[in-house]
Amino acid sequence: MDSLMFLIEDARRKLNDSAKCKSLTDPEIVDMSQNLDRLLNEFYSMTESGTLAS
Repeated sequence: MDSLMFLIEDARRKLNDSAKCKSLTDPEIVDMSQNLDRLLNEFYSMTESGTLAS
């Protein structure tokens, strides 16, 4: 779980930093956003299934 949280925070930081310099419709920004979405979906899926300890 810690590694997933690290990946989420890293992806969020990179997306925010890149979005300051590029258009939100830039393909690189869209790809980064989609990657963050996948990570967040994985996190929520694990939360829903009870895989993560509360």
